[in-house]
Order: sequence, then structure tokens, then C-alpha cells
Amino acid sequence: MFDVSQQIRQILPFRLTGRVTRVVGLTASVSGFPAPLGAVCAIDRENGHPIEAEVVGFQDEETLLLPYEELTGIRRGDRVSLIQSVPAVAVGEEILGRVLDGRGRCIDGKNQATLSHRANLKAKPISPLDRPRIDTPLSTGIRTIDGLLTCGKGQRLGIFAGSGVGKSTLMGQMARQSSADVNVVCLVGERGREVREFLDRDLGPEGLSRSVVIVATSDEPALIRLRAAHLATAVSEFFRDSGKDVLLMMDSVTRYALAQREIGLAAGEPPATRGYPPSVFSLLPKLLERSGRTDSGSITGFYTVLVEADDANEPISDTVRGILDGHIMLSRKLAHESHWPAIDVLQSISRSMNDITSEVHQAASSKLKQLMAAYQQSEDLISIGAYQTGANAEVDLAIKLRPIWNEFLRQGSIENSNFEEAAKGLANLVARMEQLKPLNSEGVDAAAPGEPSIEAAGNVN
Repeated sequence: MFDVSQQIRQILPFRLTGRVTRVVGLTASVSGFPAPLGAVCAIDRENGHPIEAEVVGFQDEETLLLPYEELTGIRRGDRVSLIQSVPAVAVGEEILGRVLDGRGRCIDGKNQATLSHRANLKAKPISPLDRPRIDTPLSTGIRTIDGLLTCGKGQRLGIFAGSGVGKSTLMGQMARQSSADVNVVCLVGERGREVREFLDRDLGPEGLSRSVVIVATSDEPALIRLRAAHLATAVSEFFRDSGKDVLLMMDSVTRYALAQREIGLAAGEPPATRGYPPSVFSLLPKLLERSGRTDSGSITGFYTVLVEADDANEPISDTVRGILDGHIMLSRKLAHESHWPAIDVLQSISRSMNDITSEVHQAASSKLKQLMAAYQQSEDLISIGAYQTGANAEVDLAIKLRPIWNEFLRQGSIENSNFEEAAKGLANLVARMEQLKPLNSEGVDAAAPGEPSIEAAGNVN
């Protein structure tokens, strides 16, 4: 592990300094220390290496610090010195294929990378007038997303789910199979046991070779967990500005919000909705709006949201859903049926799909969704055997085609796919649907007027 204590001791005499006056809960109060908000400081202990901390607030004449590690050994009167006024981190091409902690240090057992570029951890989002339109699809390698919830380069989508319904597996598949140049994977507040599992099982050597993984486990201080999310976004911005298409996957925004809640309450903020202080709802758009497309490259963001008690309207889920460009809902019911990925198509939406797909693709997607909705509306009757064949021609067709569309929507964790294959498979599925559609009294199929023809749908490549 990289030890900064020697460097900190060397620079302490030349920095702005103050003295610890008291420690309350997670925060240390420092007098005579006019450091700016967000500055990084060092608390010099008499016995042991200095502890790094960050300025999180002010109270009367004191500056409030939150440490990057435990405050064990801190005494009244210990000297505090300013290290960095603007939070920044070293980045570079050399971190590709590496695993970093929340402070940007390599933790994969290899040599520390020598990096020459500096990135602002809390850079401002792109100006709305500097954002080109999203007009190119990004192949995620997930057939359901590419076919029915098509994602564009520079789009931001949320993956909403409870625990244990396949978020990590889905992220690993996208990291291995997406058409992005670089993947940045951020694990915020993850269980320590699951980090190695994700790297070895879900991501694998193929995915890791073109990825940067940032990890801040649940046992680490709230500042480190919060910093990991900003670090992942800063790394993504570096590669985007280098002309690459970046796929940023963050798991999870909910734990980022919980970390900020911990920090805000420790700094004296009043609790608001469900105990979350106002700063949480201020920080979320600042983080999420940093993804997007520029003239040089793009950051396509997939942000997972842990849905408490499967309630999609809890405060964080509701706020994030209003900021992002679409949402993908993972269904516990589908997971219990071993339907992987457990994406609930009818509850999900991609707001950019109509801008990046052809009219034929959109028509095919719409027809399949209509059929799925018809089956869902009568599912209770069908499951108890009360539905009478012939009562509704659309439901009859849905019953026949359900095994076929489920075969299309199911995808093994090692099964490869791309956008072109998904579009072709969707067109073939809809063409099959048209062949089975009953004819009206004039011998013509019952397709709605103005829809693309069967032949057009069947020829999508």
C-alpha cells in the first residue's frame, strides 16, 4: 500500500495550519484554519502517520473536518495542515486494466502507475448548449436493451432493482460485450466479498483489460465512498476528452446518497425526506449531469439504484429517475422464474430510442410491447385457466408467441450479442407474429393502418 505519511510530514511546515479543538462523532473541529470547503488536509498525530481529512463545513469560528480513516489517536491540539485546496486526482492511460481505491491508488497488487495528468474530482457538468444530440446507438451486448430499450452514445440510464436480481451480472456482461472503447466501473459501498467475485466471475480478464475499476467497500468512511463516485466520473471525463466512447457503470447511486447523508448529518445539516439532508438532492444532479456527449467523445452512464422494499417511488429512486434519460427496471418476479436478465420491458423506457433507431425498428419494438402488454393484462385469467380462447385475438396471439419472445429476451451470462443481431432478431420475431395474426373478413391482416409492412419488418438487418 502506498504510504503518504513521509511526503505529508515533509510539506507540513510550509502549509496553512490550525489546531484540533474537539472531536464530535465523526468530525474533528479545527480552530485558526480558514481552508476552503472540499480542501484536503492532514492531521499530524504525535504517534503514527498523519490522517488525511476533508473540509465538510464550518461552525462558528471552527472548521469541520471529516477523515478518510479512523480518528484513533487524535488529540486536542494536534496540528492540521492544508495539502490541497482543489480536490484533484492523477489520471492517465496507464490506469487501464487496473483496480483503484476511492483515493485513486492502485490496490491490485501491481506497481503504482506513474500518471502525469490531473483531473478535477468535482468538475462542472457540460454546458447544455455544448452537448451534441444523441444520434448513434451504443451496443451494450444485452439483447433486450439493444432491441427494445436502445441506448445511445452519451445517454444516461438507471438500472432500478432490489438486491439479488442480477445487477452485477448485467454490468459484467456490458463491460465484456459493449461497443464502448473504455469501461469505467465504480463499486460504491459494495460488500468486500463481492468485489473479487465481480472481478473474476462477472468482469473477467477480457472485460478488465479495457476497464478501470474503482472500489470503495461498505466498511470504508463515507468520504471515501463519496469520493469514489467522483473519481470514476473524473476518470471517464479524461478518456472522453481523449476522444473515446466511455461506458460508465456505477453501483450504486443509492449508496452514494447514503454516504452523503452520513456526511451531511455529521456536518450539522437538518434531516429532510426520510432522513436525507437537502445536500443529497443537490449533489445527485451535479454528479449525474457530468456524463454525456461532447464533440470529442462520450460518456454513456448506467447508474444502478437500490430500490428499498421494491418501492420504485422512494426518494432517491424518484429523484434519479427524473434526472436520467431512461430507466431499466429489474423484476424480482422474473428473477424467481430464472428469466435472465430480469428486465421488465414494460416498466422500462429509453427516452433516446426514437432518435437513434429506424422507423421499422421502432415499429417492431412497439408491436412486441403491445403484445406483451395484452398478455400481462390477462395473465391472472390465463394462469388460473379462466381465459377462454377466442375471447381476444390479440391475447390468443400473445399466448402462442410468449415462449418465442421469452427465448429472445433471455440471454445467458456468457452469450454474446450486439445491436445488429438484436435488431434482426426483433424483426424476425415480429415477422413471425404477423404470420400468426388472424385475418379479418376480407382476408387482410389486422395490422393498424399506417404501420410498416410485414415485409419491411422482416428485412431489418
